[in-house]
Amino acid sequence: MTQIHRGGCLCGAVRFTTSGRLRGVVYCHCTQCRRQTGHFVAATSAPDAALSVEGNGNLAWYGASAHAKRGFCRTCGSLLFWKQEGTDTTSIMAGAFDRPSGLAGDSHIFVADKGDYYEINDGLPQFADYETPVAVARG
Repeated sequence: MTQIHRGGCLCGAVRFTTSGRLRGVVYCHCTQCRRQTGHFVAATSAPDAALSVEGNGNLAWYGASAHAKRGFCRTCGSLLFWKQEGTDTTSIMAGAFDRPSGLAGDSHIFVADKGDYYEINDGLPQFADYETPVAVARG
């Protein structure tokens, strides 16, 4: 049976559905994620072919760098997606999923950039930057 996950933004103008397994949640502590959200990002990912979005007219994309863009609701501002150029996967913010999500933490990246006001002590693997490619889904 194929796993189906649904979610959306705060106001409901953008909704999405994924099919299949999702990658474990990766916590990103990079400066861009912290500045966009006010803390760090928690995101899973899915192959583009397994992601369906409703309300595309309400979805805006911000080119945060030459390598990636961030998708958010133009009505309520909710961050929903992160997309690296040239890839066939999209990162999806873990908090945007309806409950129960079935998601679990996997690792922390860009911990060298983390905020100075918190500690990471959950026992998950930590990477100073993006040293190890993160798989879309775990076996």
